[in-house]
Amino acid sequence: MKDLDSLLPGAGVNTRLSHIGYDPSDYHGFVNPPVVRASTVLFPDAKSMETRNKKYTYGTRGTPTTDALAEAINALEGSAGTVLVPSGLAAVTVAILAYVAAGDHVLIVDSVYGPTRHFCDTILKRMGVEVDYFDPSIEAAIETLFKPNTTVVLTEAPGSNTFEMQDIPAIAAAAHKHGAVVLMDNTWATPLYFRPLDFGVDVSIHASTKYPSGHSDILMGTISANAEHWPRLIETHGTLGLCGAPDDSYQILRGLRTMGIRLERHYESALAIATWLEDREEVARVLHPALPSFPSHHIWKRDFKGASGIFSFVLKASDPQKVKPKAHAFLDALSYFGLGYSWGGYESLAVLVNLSDRKIAKAPTEGPVIRLQIGLEDIVDLKADIERGFSAANAV
Repeated sequence: MKDLDSLLPGAGVNTRLSHIGYDPSDYHGFVNPPVVRASTVLFPDAKSMETRNKKYTYGTRGTPTTDALAEAINALEGSAGTVLVPSGLAAVTVAILAYVAAGDHVLIVDSVYGPTRHFCDTILKRMGVEVDYFDPSIEAAIETLFKPNTTVVLTEAPGSNTFEMQDIPAIAAAAHKHGAVVLMDNTWATPLYFRPLDFGVDVSIHASTKYPSGHSDILMGTISANAEHWPRLIETHGTLGLCGAPDDSYQILRGLRTMGIRLERHYESALAIATWLEDREEVARVLHPALPSFPSHHIWKRDFKGASGIFSFVLKASDPQKVKPKAHAFLDALSYFGLGYSWGGYESLAVLVNLSDRKIAKAPTEGPVIRLQIGLEDIVDLKADIERGFSAANAV
C-alpha cells in the first residue's frame, strides 16, 4: 500500500475515490473497513488511563471507522484534519462556534442556507455576537465591512437557492488582512469540483448528507480545517461532544466510492435541463452558475471544475395573486420529481423556495422561485414531468 499512497495524489478523481480512507491490509484484506461501534475503550494500565496515552480513548473521540472517513475527506479537501458531526447544519454551527466569542462580530453571506441564518440570528446573538450580512457579489469590497472585532467570515458558494457565486479568493484575502477566519459551506460543489482551502478558505464545511451519501438515507456533516485552525476545531468538537456515528460513517464511505460518477451524471443532466428551461416561455430566469447567461458565471468558470445537480428557475407569474397558486399547481403536477427538502440523492426533487429572510440579495420579482434537484433519472422523462408542471401552471 506504500506504493499506492505515493500514486494516489496524482491519480484521477474516481481512482482516488476508490482507494482513499482505508488500507485492506489493516483489516485482514477485507475491502471495506469494518464498522467499529464504541463508547467504552479499555486501557492496559492505570498510567495509560491517566495520561490517555492511547490512540482511542472513548467513542466520542473516534473509532477506526470514523477515522477512515475523516482520512478520506482530508485527502479530498487537502486539510490538516476533519471532524464528523451528525448533520450538515451541525457542521456549520460547530465551525462557527469554534472561532467566535461574546463581543465578536461576524460577516455572513446574505444568500446563506436558511437554518444557518436562523442560528446566527438567534443563538449567536444570544451569545453576544454581532452579525452582519453581506452581498454575495461584494468581492474585495467586503473589506469596508470589517470592524476591529470581526473574527469570522462565512461564505457559501454558490448561494443557497439563488446560486450567486462569490469571489472566494478576494473575500479570503480581505478577511486575512484583518485576522478573520474564513469558513465556507462547500456542499454544492463538493471537494471534487472546488477545494476551498486551495483558494484561501481556512475551514471547509460539507453536508455529507448530500452527494457523499447519495442515497437520501444518512445525515452527517464534515468540517475540515487547515493546519493553523485545526487545533481550535478539534478542541471545540470534543468539548461539545458531537460526533458522527460509525454506522453512518460506513455508509458515507461507501457512497464516496461512486460520488465521482454520480456527480458527472448530476452535472450533465442538470445543465441540460437548465439550458432547455432557458428557452421555455413559462420561465423568466434560470439560476444556474454554469450557464453563460448567469451574472456571476465568470467566477464559476474561473474557479470551479464542475457543477452539481441543484439549481433554481423563476416561474413567470405577472399577476401577484397567482404567484403561489401557479407554483403549487406546477409542483402538484409532478410525478418523477418528489416534493421534499434536501438533495444530492439519486431521485429528483422540487421545492418552492422561500426567500423572505433576505436582507440584501432580494428575491426575484418575476414570479416564484422553484428549486430543482436533478437526480439520476433519464433526462427525457424529467423534461416530460416538467412539461406536465408547466401545463398545470398555465391553467391557473
